[in-house]
Amino acid sequence: MGERGNREQDSPLMELVARTEGLQPWRRVFHAGNGVFIVAALGTLPIETWTALVLLGSILSVLLLMDGLRLTNPKLNRIFFQAFTSLASPREAGKVASSTWYVGGVLLALLLFPRSVALAGVLVLALADPAAGVVGRAVGTRSFGAGTVQGSVTFALVAFLCLLPFAPWWAGMTAAVVATLVEALPWPLDDNLTIPPATAGTLVLLTTLL
Repeated sequence: MGERGNREQDSPLMELVARTEGLQPWRRVFHAGNGVFIVAALGTLPIETWTALVLLGSILSVLLLMDGLRLTNPKLNRIFFQAFTSLASPREAGKVASSTWYVGGVLLALLLFPRSVALAGVLVLALADPAAGVVGRAVGTRSFGAGTVQGSVTFALVAFLCLLPFAPWWAGMTAAVVATLVEALPWPLDDNLTIPPATAGTLVLLTTLL
């Protein structure tokens, strides 16, 4: 009886979550736009890295607080899915939002690696990830890790093109493959958190050792 009651209580939330299923085009545009904006701003404007870290850390703190509140309060969770129907994802109904992990990934890359390679990792997250999602959903037929072969090939190609302005082609190609594996394989951590530091770390390792 208790389990049935829980399902009935959650049914309004589940109806809202169902509206976020599918290709989610505005979510992918938002994903790409945020990353491109960050790369453009930190790549062209005279913003100190420590200033960017403080700003990103503050945003991350607010997002974590919001996630904590909505995940422990069904009413707030419903409000979240009502307000962000075009941007939310079904998996966020019971988990930390992807945007929170996104900010965390950018922050981690900037904290651990030189600014230029950190921004390279952010650009890969911004463009390769949504491109892979669109292709994987549209024409993906063979599974690979958490996605599809077609989606992963798209991710690798877009990532390589993103990295060409930042590193030698061979380093960019290797980093693109590493980022593709990080995105595709079912790691316990969200790929929005892992892609920027994994990409930047690979570039630093390759250009330092070779």
